[in-house]
Amino acid sequence: MAFELFKRVTLQEDIPKYKLRRGDVATIVEHHPTSSEDGYSLEVFNAIGETIAVVTVAESQIQLLTEESGVAC
Repeated sequence: MAFELFKRVTLQEDIPKYKLRRGDVATIVEHHPTSSEDGYSLEVFNAIGETIAVVTVAESQIQLLTEESGVAC
């Protein structure tokens, strides 16, 4: 598992179905191991802390939230 549960991550690509965009911040809430590429369920919040989406993405679609990813931890 490359990412730990409850870590904050950024999306690496748009997810139009949920109106999410590259760079949006989310929290990992579940890990889905597979024989190929692992997946993660993410909870995405708005600026006031309300959940706006829960999505499942491939590991390659997210990046750990760091200063280098454009937003400080």
